[in-house]
Amino acid sequence: MTHRFYIVDVFAERPYSGNQLAVVVGTEALSDETMQQLAAETNYSETTFVTPEPEQNGGYRVRIFTPAREIAFAGHPILGTAWVLRHHVLPEASGPVRLNLALSQVPVTFELSAEGKEVVWFLAPPVSPGKTCAPERIAAALGVSPEDIEASYPVQQFSAGTSAMIVPLRSLDALRRSKLDLDAFAALAAEGFPSLVYLFCRQTHHPQNDLCARFFFEAHGVREDPATGNGAAFLGAYLLEHQLFPKPGFSVRIEQGYEVRRPSLVMLRARMVDGLREVSVGGYVIPTVWGELA
Repeated sequence: MTHRFYIVDVFAERPYSGNQLAVVVGTEALSDETMQQLAAETNYSETTFVTPEPEQNGGYRVRIFTPAREIAFAGHPILGTAWVLRHHVLPEASGPVRLNLALSQVPVTFELSAEGKEVVWFLAPPVSPGKTCAPERIAAALGVSPEDIEASYPVQQFSAGTSAMIVPLRSLDALRRSKLDLDAFAALAAEGFPSLVYLFCRQTHHPQNDLCARFFFEAHGVREDPATGNGAAFLGAYLLEHQLFPKPGFSVRIEQGYEVRRPSLVMLRARMVDGLREVSVGGYVIPTVWGELA
């Protein structure tokens, strides 16, 4: 039984930046226990397992595991898995690569930037807004003051298979000082708020970018994501919902990963189409390692 193994950096502008992803490609099914053990072994935010043959609907079945559990939707695993399929399984194919996730089928497209670099994009499944949270309550769980939270917009939960809290901050300094405290978050978790928190502000490290973000999540303790595709999809829906950019559609560049020394660039496009939100998330993918499972 042979399973090919790839490591790619997603949302990376150069090698060894962005968010690491392990992709396992094999025709023989692995047990759920083995997949979870492999995800814990790589210890990346996510590891994906994909079959090299399409299902009847033309999509490739993908399962996504964190070091702690299987999840239904995550952004950088979608882009990295589609990149591996396009370059190592379907090198002669054209058009989108379709991934069959637990949540839905997600199409992934490939474009060339103005600089001639390949950008991989996924169209996010429908994202639903949820309940809001008082700023002072989330501030206590993030180690910031309520005044650090942008008062013009709400702290709000958004969902698409998984859920996250979107927290607008007033400054890059507040973003740097943030850190999720699970004990302080426990009361919010008891009310159904997810311990996945996406924070953003308008101040950036580099003037060519539009927003700066951080993402904290629970997996055997608190971890920080270098770059978060599903969080960016949630943010796109949030920005449309609350009209932070007063246009029917927008395109922004999001910095992330500076605090964990893996600078990342996430591209986000969002617009309203026939009264519905359409959100796409894109980025560069750089391969670093390939081989076979022992």
